[in-house]
Amino acid sequence: MQIITYPHPTLRKQSKPLRRVDTDLRRMVRQMFDLMYAAEGVGLAANQVDLPLRFFIVNLDAAEGKGEELVFINPVISQTKGSDESEEGCLSLPGLYGNVVRPKQVLVNAYNLSGEEIKLKVSGLFSRVIQHELDHLNGVLFPDRMSTTAIAEVRPTLEEFEADFTSRRGTGGIPTDAEIATHWAEWERMFC
Repeated sequence: MQIITYPHPTLRKQSKPLRRVDTDLRRMVRQMFDLMYAAEGVGLAANQVDLPLRFFIVNLDAAEGKGEELVFINPVISQTKGSDESEEGCLSLPGLYGNVVRPKQVLVNAYNLSGEEIKLKVSGLFSRVIQHELDHLNGVLFPDRMSTTAIAEVRPTLEEFEADFTSRRGTGGIPTDAEIATHWAEWERMFC
């Protein structure tokens, strides 16, 4: 398992709702936390590790043994309030940052790995992280939410990511779109 980078097709895939949680999924969640901590992140969506499944993980302290490890399965956001602009980054776009306007407060409903319902009203960084990760599950990346002027400023960096992806795909380092679609279908058959 590894964190995939833009413009990998799975990052634009609308994730499918999970229907079951088993030992394999729990093992994958643990691996995701390990990857997230190694990359010094606070959130990671399943499709960022090439899993087209509707869940993400969060630990605002970004370190194992600190903070709370949370898993959000089939999350839904409602009751948005306010507006806040702040800089965001992404583990799938390493080194790229930009300001994004998001609701200041949201209500998130989801399930944890034990099948228990989570219902949290969150604000601040927690709200921003949840919205950012939920965007991933819908195939949306934070630059999609940046202003036209801001996106123009980061366009050269996005083009570097695209060129690197094309190069790695050309040498067989990244599967073809057909192979990726087969991969998606296998995961969806097992868990959705």
